[in-house]
Amino acid sequence: MPKYVVMFPADDEADWEARTEADRQANFDSDFEFGQLLKKHGGAVTGGEALVKSDEARTIMRGPDSHPQLAEGPFRKGAEQLSGFFIVTCDDYDTLVDAARLLVRTHPVVEIRPVKEF
Repeated sequence: MPKYVVMFPADDEADWEARTEADRQANFDSDFEFGQLLKKHGGAVTGGEALVKSDEARTIMRGPDSHPQLAEGPFRKGAEQLSGFFIVTCDDYDTLVDAARLLVRTHPVVEIRPVKEF
């Protein structure tokens, strides 16, 4: 069965921290409904995590001399960040897209990418 990663690249951490418990629960409910819809059509959420803001985040990148350089904090362009992801299986891509539409209720952007296993 094909695998995909469903990512949330535009969630705002400050917005999340400012939410009420009811607003946060609405987010969790939307995520759960997404998984239930996939399951109903033979797919599944097989993994995923919320990525938290951390003082321990580090980025390793190739420097000008082609040697690895360590930088403090996550790598981001502008205000973009990856706040979390699901790994899903689904035979029908259109079903996955329809299910992901539910996630836009509580995530401003949802990105779907196929996963190629090595």
